[in-house]
Amino acid sequence: MIADRLKLQLDFIVEIDKLKQVLRRTLTINEDRNENDAEHSWHLAAMAVILAEHVTGDPVDVSRVVRMVLVHDIVEIDAGDTYCYSGADPAEKLEREMRAADRLFNMLPAGQADEVRALWDEFEARATPEARYANALDRLQPLLLNYHTDGKTWLKHGVTRDQVLERARPIKDSIPVLWEFIEGLVDQAVTRGILGR
Repeated sequence: MIADRLKLQLDFIVEIDKLKQVLRRTLTINEDRNENDAEHSWHLAAMAVILAEHVTGDPVDVSRVVRMVLVHDIVEIDAGDTYCYSGADPAEKLEREMRAADRLFNMLPAGQADEVRALWDEFEARATPEARYANALDRLQPLLLNYHTDGKTWLKHGVTRDQVLERARPIKDSIPVLWEFIEGLVDQAVTRGILGR
């Protein structure tokens, strides 16, 4: 029985290596290449640990947030990455991701599959302080990368100040101390000509 459980876990581990092949639109800092989903997830996990002291309200379970951000994009192995400013149909995106979640998370042993799926569902629902914090980090990270790569992705896709601020709004709810910084950074990006008005 343990051997069967271990085989399922190892098969899942091998499968999620494919996350390294899912490319995002965001460029990595100091390299002119697209970031992949595995790098993005790792970066969010590090951010979750570093920035936790700034979350408003009750302290968050940082371990839960780390687990959440490590699994939040696994569905993109099947569903692909959807660029946040693409105007894609959210219902169609959710349908693709739900199918992917069903397949991928059910590769794990039953109890563990439920646990990992619950983390993904929690992230998507944004109903807990941990999920709101994880979502805020998911909005902050690409904003920082875009700013520090001279807005190449923003410029390529004609992204505007209002779009970036609207996308970043979960930061204001979970880490309001960062909001003034974010507004200043976005205004600097407009002044520098790396983000549209």
